[in-house]
Amino acid sequence: MRWDGGERGGNIEDRRGLGPVATGGVGIGGLVLAAIGYFVFGISPQDTLQAVSDAGQGQQVQQQAGARGTPADRDAQFVDVIEQSTTDVWSQIFQRNGQTYHRTRGVVLYDQATGTGCGLGQTAMGPFYCPQDQKVYLDLSFWKELSGRFGAQGEAARAYVIAHEIGHHVQQLTGQTDRADRLGSHGATSGSVRLELQADCFAGVWAAHASEASGGQVSLDPKDVEDGLRAASAVGDDTLQREAQGRVVPDSFTHGTSAQRMRWFRTGVESGDPNACDTFSADQL
Repeated sequence: MRWDGGERGGNIEDRRGLGPVATGGVGIGGLVLAAIGYFVFGISPQDTLQAVSDAGQGQQVQQQAGARGTPADRDAQFVDVIEQSTTDVWSQIFQRNGQTYHRTRGVVLYDQATGTGCGLGQTAMGPFYCPQDQKVYLDLSFWKELSGRFGAQGEAARAYVIAHEIGHHVQQLTGQTDRADRLGSHGATSGSVRLELQADCFAGVWAAHASEASGGQVSLDPKDVEDGLRAASAVGDDTLQREAQGRVVPDSFTHGTSAQRMRWFRTGVESGDPNACDTFSADQL
């Protein structure tokens, strides 16, 4: 994957080394619930943390602000370039539709745990987007998990993950998140599954336009697309459930099967059209 010459937008908040900042309310029990919910049952971290926060009866989680800008290490610079690339792509798409794209309020890099607008985020949850503060949260140790546990190697697989989370931001801006909420959060055809598959498709749309939007400085070749597909497959509900509990429970799906995630990512890549990503109107996911 080509990205070294890509523009760095500086929309990164680096909280690495600041450590956990919980003051009560969510606590370690909430972190464990979120981790178990994501890896075993496929429950979104946002849903789990919100439920735990509600149970805390209003107790707050402090957030320590990190340094903003472009970090010096290569892994963080990669995240910065991809975030800027998604901003360029979606800005152009929105503009063609007579709209203005408002980028995320930042990608927060952290380790161990950090406060978010959705509660206390933790490494074991993997990357996630918090609609309450419109930020993406990422512990870079997830890259080892992605390649080691899930077998999704290469920078394109990492870029897919980032573009998927940015896809959730696009959904927040366009009202798709509210649309999903009305359809429920669990089950093979639930609003949650449709939302996640649409985010996969939006990641594919980004991949289709990345080179054009960056003047060729950020681009994916066919092998890179296959790496992205491999990453999508690795985090399907059926694959994760089979690995964690030895059986598949479609009624608890929140993200879609491996085959579905691959299919919708490919749809985005091949069409380059967000309108082709209307998972909410699709009869068959």
